[in-house]
Amino acid sequence: MNELADRARSIIEEVFASLEEIRESVVACYRSSAGFCTADLAGVRPDIFRCLGRAPGTLAGAGMIVAPGVLADRPRWLEWWQAPDPTFLDVDLDPDSLDFYDYTAAEWFAVPERTRHRHIVGPYVDFGGTDTYMLTLTTPVEDGPRFLGVVGADVRAARFEALLLAELTACPTEVALVNAEGRVVVANSPRHPAGSLLHEAGERLPGLPWALVSARQAAGASANL
Repeated sequence: MNELADRARSIIEEVFASLEEIRESVVACYRSSAGFCTADLAGVRPDIFRCLGRAPGTLAGAGMIVAPGVLADRPRWLEWWQAPDPTFLDVDLDPDSLDFYDYTAAEWFAVPERTRHRHIVGPYVDFGGTDTYMLTLTTPVEDGPRFLGVVGADVRAARFEALLLAELTACPTEVALVNAEGRVVVANSPRHPAGSLLHEAGERLPGLPWALVSARQAAGASANL
């Protein structure tokens, strides 16, 4: 089971490494601009596209989500690109609109803004985009004390599970990775699909907001599913 935890950590760290490149690019653009605006974010796109290209089929999207008031020409902005083309994600950012997308209320934005630490959300169903289970990884972007927003990536939960298939298969008993809410991230049993609930805390994994739940623990919690 240690191999499963190590492999999961390795995949996540690879994504965060790509996000760190995007973060550094955003900060460089911000510092070199006399009046930071949406046009300046074009300089970040090559890093976003490289991030998506490194994990084809795994990442559904990646980009920069700007904190309100940071840009000179727009009150809010998502420099977000969806795989595989990549295609720009155009969302309604008008607060007076019925379809207004208030990303500042989303956990993947609000937690890094508050803690100034990276964060992982999910698995959750991405109703506004792909309608599939996703993991969203974000990390804060700062220039000194100023919070500029977050950079992030959406990881397809099914693909994440596929990348862990060898380790999941090698486990001699049923095992699942669960998030802080008790939702299954990956498991080697069809009884525990991604997004289902296991109410056992399990063994916390260093460096990840997840726990490892063994077959014995899962059996005791299965009645709650």
